[in-house]
Amino acid sequence: MQLLTEELRASLPPLRSQTQGKDPHVYAKFFTPDSNWTWFVLEGSAEDDDFVFFGYVFSDSEELDLGYFSLRELESVRGGLRLPIERDRHFKPGPWSEVRARYKKERGEQA
Repeated sequence: MQLLTEELRASLPPLRSQTQGKDPHVYAKFFTPDSNWTWFVLEGSAEDDDFVFFGYVFSDSEELDLGYFSLRELESVRGGLRLPIERDRHFKPGPWSEVRARYKKERGEQA
């Protein structure tokens, strides 16, 4: 599966462009189908010969932090059964507050 489609690339605001302290817009969701890692993409830009994203990273339903992750890095990661990371094709972009509430509901947690 192609993680970074031309459509997604065109829709992403460049790195460091969303205002801090606001409810940022989430554009994509990546996940490992055979472990509990999820990446929510807020921004992205081409850098050198890679593409760098900025967003929220979760593991075992625990919010880890905002951070940077690269396309090359995502394409190399494998879960416990050696399955590659996938892009959630059914993900509905929206404000972080809404995306986070949906994610927690999907996982059976309180928002």
